Amino acid sequence: MRSGIVCLLVAFLLVSSQSLLGQETINYQDKNTALTIGRNVSILEDKNDNLSLGQVQQSKDFIVSKQDVPNLNISASAFWVKFSVTNGTDSKDLVLNLEYPTIDTVVFYASQPSGQFTSQITGEFVPFYLREHKHQDYIFNLDLEPGQTRTYYLKIIASEQVQLPMTIGPTKNISEAIYTKDLLFGLYAGIILVMLFYNLFLLFSIRDRTYLYYIGYILFTGLTQACLQGYAARFFYPSSYFLANAMVVWIPALSGIFAILFINKFLRVKSFTPTLYKILVAFIYMYVAIVAFSFTGNYRVSTGVMQLVVTILAILVYITAVKISLKGYRPAKIFLAAWTIFIAAVVVFVMRNQGALPYNQYTYYAMQIGSAIVVVLLSIALADSINIFRREKEESQAQTVMALQENERIIREQNVILETKVTERTQELKVANDDLSKAMVELKEAESQLVESEKMASLGQLTAGIAHEINNPINFVTSNVKPLNRDVLILLEAVDAMEKLALGGGSDEEKQKKINAYKDDIDFDYLKQEIDQLLSGIGEGASRTAEIVKGLRIFSRLDEDDLKKADINEGLESTLIITNNMFSNHISVKKSYANLPLIECYPGKLNQVFLNIISNAVFAIKKKFEDKDGGMITITTTADAEYVYISLADNGTGMDENTKKRLFEPFFTTKDVGEGTGLGMSIAYNTINKHNGQITINTEVGGGTEFVIKLPLIHKQLI
Repeated sequence: MRSGIVCLLVAFLLVSSQSLLGQETINYQDKNTALTIGRNVSILEDKNDNLSLGQVQQSKDFIVSKQDVPNLNISASAFWVKFSVTNGTDSKDLVLNLEYPTIDTVVFYASQPSGQFTSQITGEFVPFYLREHKHQDYIFNLDLEPGQTRTYYLKIIASEQVQLPMTIGPTKNISEAIYTKDLLFGLYAGIILVMLFYNLFLLFSIRDRTYLYYIGYILFTGLTQACLQGYAARFFYPSSYFLANAMVVWIPALSGIFAILFINKFLRVKSFTPTLYKILVAFIYMYVAIVAFSFTGNYRVSTGVMQLVVTILAILVYITAVKISLKGYRPAKIFLAAWTIFIAAVVVFVMRNQGALPYNQYTYYAMQIGSAIVVVLLSIALADSINIFRREKEESQAQTVMALQENERIIREQNVILETKVTERTQELKVANDDLSKAMVELKEAESQLVESEKMASLGQLTAGIAHEINNPINFVTSNVKPLNRDVLILLEAVDAMEKLALGGGSDEEKQKKINAYKDDIDFDYLKQEIDQLLSGIGEGASRTAEIVKGLRIFSRLDEDDLKKADINEGLESTLIITNNMFSNHISVKKSYANLPLIECYPGKLNQVFLNIISNAVFAIKKKFEDKDGGMITITTTADAEYVYISLADNGTGMDENTKKRLFEPFFTTKDVGEGTGLGMSIAYNTINKHNGQITINTEVGGGTEFVIKLPLIHKQLI
């Protein structure tokens, strides 16, 4: 009894508060129809989204809606919607349907007889498989017994434009309304798909890029409507809150981009109005900027800017179509008719969102109807343009045939003249060919002389190196011979003196004393030490001379023309022996030789390559360091299963990009006149090519130069 009194008291207080707000209780009586309740609800704006349900219940700031479909526009606020329902039917199967699928968060509160409230949360962030009703609309069971009155609250939070088309009724009636809406969208999707595949067929048949842009426009226009109606989230990404929000921005942006690309191509905007063409292209960048900004998560601003850009673009395209159609371009006239319908649909859509037009079946389907008509009409316009292009092609072909016939006549007339001129020219060419052949012979002779000149230059370096290298050990030998001869004579005299003392009279002790005195007199111990040193020096000089001769024998194979198995390390060593005199004790050589297999090559020619590179390295080092220490030449060899790699690096002046590019050109040199022929590196490059190898340069101005030579182990003859 006491609980019944409490319930009556709560109901009385609710009715009293509703009357104060001017809100009437919804008395639902006709169970065969769904009732729109927009004018029977009160709305409270929670600007900071910090009100609790208890605070909302106590609030007196609710405003009674004066619209069948309340319009909340684009706002960062949370909105509370309050309404009361009395079930005047004999059925308790009543539901509330909120037909706006792009709301981020919807919290449904239902009062209980105890005075408490139950809550149910849904919205775009709730996956479809977790929703009580598996549909893009937000459907809530009212759980209202016949004759019972209850109060309900909705908390709405959204990042896009929000309107609240709310209906209550039995599940059957709501399901029928939803089925009708799904059926109408299915018809729209069918039209879009038919036009999509029709134009896709034309694309493969005609291969005109205009159809590619138009297919993109059709696809993303259809997907835009699917996003706005919630079908995309329902069927394509039912569990992704991120995509549900992002696609409302991204898909319309792609639709706009493809629309601009199609319009520019189809209307030939660049040819007719270059200024408008540039403006339209600028809108592509605007769409890209909107998409980029959406990654910040601020979809509310992105959506608002998107609506503004779409409106301005629609007007701009209309102006463009008018200007081009006035110039007599027939496809522009059909396009203008289609775009007029689209403009009307956009205006209706925007005015509905801004509350200037009521939310009803006509304004709800305006964009779908308009976009479907535009797609069909533009397909017709494209088909018409095919006929125009065909006629233009036929006219062009006719003109081409006439031109060909005229050309044929001219050719016949010219043939007679040409035959005479050809005969005369043939004779001239014969004389010129003889002169050219003679010049080629002379050129080959000059080339041979230049190559021989470079070889002689190399031989000059070889001779200078050998003369210097052999002269040092020979001088060492000759300088040791004279003192050795003197010491030997002293030694022979000592032998004679010893013999005389040995054969003379006296005791052994006396003889020993005389011998020791004589040895001290000639400094016998020092004499033996000096003879050992002189003989060692002569031996070292002879060994060095033999080493130089061996290096000369290895190196001096410049004119060998037969392939041989050779050791690259051995060739490098022989080259260093020959060039040793160039280093002047100021340049050090660092060697890192791997254990290389023998390779098939022309050893003498490779030695000449090494000589040219090392000579250039010495030149670069001396140019940088002059007569100071610090110069370094680093030689490294490595190998793999197929190739040998030789690295010759220096820390000289290096090369700029222009010198690097021209290094292998014949006659190119950075040396002064008389210091180089400019053929050394050209011959080196050709030699490496002859070995089927590669030579690469790594250089830096002031940082030195590295030549890397890659040679195959097995030489393959070039065909």
